[in-house]
Amino acid sequence: MTRATIDTAYGPARAELHCAEEGSAALLLGHGAGGGLAAPDLVAATRAAQAAGVHVALVEQPYRVAGRRAPAPAKQLDEAWLTVAEELGGRWFADLPLVFAGRSSGARVACRTAAPGQAVAVLCLAFPVHPPGRPDRSRQPELDAVEVPTLVVQGDRDPFGRPAAGRHHEVVVVPGDHSLEADLDAVHRAVAEWLPRVLRPLL
Repeated sequence: MTRATIDTAYGPARAELHCAEEGSAALLLGHGAGGGLAAPDLVAATRAAQAAGVHVALVEQPYRVAGRRAPAPAKQLDEAWLTVAEELGGRWFADLPLVFAGRSSGARVACRTAAPGQAVAVLCLAFPVHPPGRPDRSRQPELDAVEVPTLVVQGDRDPFGRPAAGRHHEVVVVPGDHSLEADLDAVHRAVAEWLPRVLRPLL
């Protein structure tokens, strides 16, 4: 594993690089609002990607690097993410297709930045469709706006809701709640099956 620090307009971000033996693409994977890079579903997705021949960069947002738990505003999260993606894409993953990914809040960032960041696909772990008990405040439009192949891995008991499938995205429901910890093998399988399938036409 290699660690890299990337300066952004909102302070330094960090990336943990987990390289595959012969990587043909790179997966940039962000954490949830209050969580870190050691979340079990992030670990499962990282291992699945490496096994599929995809490099992984686990990205830690500047507010977490600074020791804050409360997330930064969406605009700051998105701008910092795009800065990190540009730096990693140029320095570490030159000429490789980039897949944007994240869990919960990080999944929303991946969706919102997919187009400006020229991601070829998006992976969402536990996409938070709405705040618990508030289905009227839907974030489904963020997911629907993505125009590249997208996979959502969602727990069947997630209090943040279950997204609807769409023209460009598919939803795999696994046992568990928002943490996705109940069946990490199912998370691994979903990612390991999807990544080669969506990347094959691009390689």
